[in-house]
Amino acid sequence: MILGATPDGNEIQGVEITNGPARALVMTYGATLCRFHLDGIDASLALGSPDIESYLSQMRYFGAIVGPVANRIAGGRAPLDGDVLQLDVNENGNALHGGLNGLSQQVWTVAERGAHSVTLRLGVPDGAGGLPGPIDIWVTYALDPEGALEIDITGQSERATFFNPAFHGYWSLNGTGLAGHRLQIDADTYLPVDDALVPTGDIMAVEGTPYDLRQATPLPAMIDLDTNFCLNSKGMRPVARLETDTLAMIIETDAPGLQVYDAARLNTAPARGHHGLPYGRHAGVAMEPQHWPDAPNHADFPSIALRPGTQFRQTSRFRFIRKEGA
Repeated sequence: MILGATPDGNEIQGVEITNGPARALVMTYGATLCRFHLDGIDASLALGSPDIESYLSQMRYFGAIVGPVANRIAGGRAPLDGDVLQLDVNENGNALHGGLNGLSQQVWTVAERGAHSVTLRLGVPDGAGGLPGPIDIWVTYALDPEGALEIDITGQSERATFFNPAFHGYWSLNGTGLAGHRLQIDADTYLPVDDALVPTGDIMAVEGTPYDLRQATPLPAMIDLDTNFCLNSKGMRPVARLETDTLAMIIETDAPGLQVYDAARLNTAPARGHHGLPYGRHAGVAMEPQHWPDAPNHADFPSIALRPGTQFRQTSRFRFIRKEGA
């Protein structure tokens, strides 16, 4: 289906996928998950908008694939093989989510589609945003028979570069904000940040701090969250649980980090959400499996270098469990 067009006339398509109790709408602008529904729940569990214009402005990251380097890079400076790349900066002198023309601001191509899945592709030219390339990227959204959403991101580059894409979905399991939600994250450490939300370089234990979410913690939490949690273990494993009294969402991923943003500064006005009004403070929570932010500037962080002849792959799964009696 045709959803609209960008200001320069590029057509934006929408693809619906369904399986079991779930249905989702994915659009080619930003490879964005616009809506996610479960049978018996009226509201979309994924925050978004019925208006294409919203995604071109205030809601540019909602449900999108962000990058090629997600999160923040201090000063946009990224050392690579003896050189220092200067990435496009777009937030307080730092690079955020690929700059002003990152993956979330591009029209992707539908590479493959089926009843239960869709694969989108994007080619990023050499030098775009300050990154060597070209970089080829694919993202697949798929629903399994139980209604779990799986997101698989792959990428390869013709030159050594940096690559850390992320799915930037906001979630509310009741469609009315974070009140009544609880969050648990399997992380013993987190990354403290400076006033510009860039990691200081320290890796701190969560124990004894407000960032200890190893047990289910009511949201909004005691402190505003815009935080990378350094996930325990490796490989595909469950890392987080968001729940209400009636529904739980389990996040599984093979990524080493989970950025959690509780929308404490959110205000999408005048852009409206699915409920017809702008989203405000604590309207939902973004949980973004990814590598750690500012990784090129910290030798002890997991590397995000991508080299020719190798392929990046990251898989995340969002499973839903209805509580008994719900």
